[in-house]
Amino acid sequence: MIIRYEFWPTLSFSVVMLSWLVFVVVFALFLRKKPPSAPDRKRERTSIVGIALQGVSYAVVWTFRRPPFTPIVWSSKIVEVAIAVLTMALAVGSVWFVSAAVRTLGKQWSITARVLEGHKLVTEGPYSVVRNPIYTGMFGMLLATGIAISSWIGLLTAIVVFVIGTAIRVRSEEKLLRGAFGQEFEAYARRVPAVVPLLF
Repeated sequence: MIIRYEFWPTLSFSVVMLSWLVFVVVFALFLRKKPPSAPDRKRERTSIVGIALQGVSYAVVWTFRRPPFTPIVWSSKIVEVAIAVLTMALAVGSVWFVSAAVRTLGKQWSITARVLEGHKLVTEGPYSVVRNPIYTGMFGMLLATGIAISSWIGLLTAIVVFVIGTAIRVRSEEKLLRGAFGQEFEAYARRVPAVVPLLF
């Protein structure tokens, strides 16, 4: 069987699109089954700016596209296969990581930064790896999507916008957590990275 050169980019594109479908379904099912939460104790509205920037980063990746089903780097077959496998693993792993984080948070999960009555500091599961695993998974999906469909300039621009938006969200949310949990949160922040181990 002769495999056309475009096989691996096409396969990685298909896996990324299926991962997006699962990503959306996970959040839709969680929102549907989520029980009514306790009233807000505090809310940080600055995080909305971060949410908007993260959304813009995804728009950039989808807008600055290269020709369909072509590799992001024209290179040897081994490099092409390695990039495709990395892209697929990143997409699938990111969806799994986000869904595990949402399940771990339970009713405390929220789109915007807030602290609820009876809020607990979650440090188990994905939260023992990074303090913001949902953002880690979102970043993984951004990278996988960019590698699958975007131009280099689109992907690099999207990464910069996403990092700025994520930094805003992390700062907003952790301001609330520091106020609510004090030294408990400080100790947690010292031992667990914010979003990407060894980087941020």
